[in-house]
Amino acid sequence: MTAMPQSATNGPKDASLPGRLGDPTLELCSDPRSDPRMIEALAPFQLDRATPTPPIESTAPLEQQLQFLDELEGGFGAVFGALISAAPAIEGVVESRETITGVDDNEITLFISRPANATAPMPGVLHLHGGGMVFLSAAGPEYVRFRNAIAATGAVVIGVEFRNAAGILGPHPFPAGLNDCGTALRWVDENRDKLGISSLTVVGESGGANLSLATALKAKRDGNLGCIDGVYALVPYISGLYGAAEAQRARELPSLVENDGYLLSCALTSVMASVYDPAGDHATDPLCWPYHATVDELRGLPPHFISVNELDPFRDEGLAYLGKLELAGVRTGTRTNDGVCHAADIILPVHLAEIYEATVAGIHDFIYGLGTG
Repeated sequence: MTAMPQSATNGPKDASLPGRLGDPTLELCSDPRSDPRMIEALAPFQLDRATPTPPIESTAPLEQQLQFLDELEGGFGAVFGALISAAPAIEGVVESRETITGVDDNEITLFISRPANATAPMPGVLHLHGGGMVFLSAAGPEYVRFRNAIAATGAVVIGVEFRNAAGILGPHPFPAGLNDCGTALRWVDENRDKLGISSLTVVGESGGANLSLATALKAKRDGNLGCIDGVYALVPYISGLYGAAEAQRARELPSLVENDGYLLSCALTSVMASVYDPAGDHATDPLCWPYHATVDELRGLPPHFISVNELDPFRDEGLAYLGKLELAGVRTGTRTNDGVCHAADIILPVHLAEIYEATVAGIHDFIYGLGTG
């Protein structure tokens, strides 16, 4: 990809480069690539504009960062809930819960969705929700609906209420949330017969995609790779490079500059990343930031599918991970949703109905295609 040769925020306009690489004044609402239906959905919340600069930086005291993210969690939850409030209900799905014990003697709630009339084993999905590993909950209406939509296609979907590094379910920095996901993975694998599942795919979006990829890497390290039949990562947030100098971001992962401020900004996500790993000891640890995994560490992993969005700051880190998987000989699939920002394929079931439905259908096709070809 072409990198910006100078500061995108201070340099001149260059129509040959996309997004804010070519014109640093662009916002989602003025980027010509933006789907107008997305803009219509986000405009009432002013999310079609450039993301405001956070009131603190990643160098602020941890207590201040936690307070900021605690406040931000409610705002994100309210917006996401509003965006899906008009979506039609998912019919034909029953929900239940299980509570299991984590490695720190903590309780982990599992939310289980399955077709109401299921009589035979079917593919299982371990779903890990978004929120940058620092906030939001598996109980959020956007994630409940997404799990139920997948279940309605013929799957048993298990959502994990893992610990967050901030917010209501925090503060539990890395590796607490990953450990909870690993515990849930082993429990589901050991209870395949009870759950009525024939395979098990780990699915997640954004921070949940980070945890999905990291769960597979951890399973390989721990000798538990047989628990996982596939991994489906949507809009993965996996590099941890959000606080790097702009020139480095433009060179290594251009979308971090090209789409900076489109729903999310590097200034915000650098704070989130700092709270996830407060001491910065895991900046290149693949279990914390899977982008840094080597090709050798990826060898032998089960099939992976990487889905990215064109106007997402994180687009290029997902594609870079895909490239490493291919070099490692892992069976892969990929998809790019054009004209939409981070997580638009999950949070806009009304305004972008065909993209939402295609996302659900893509997961269905992947989990039903495991073991073939």
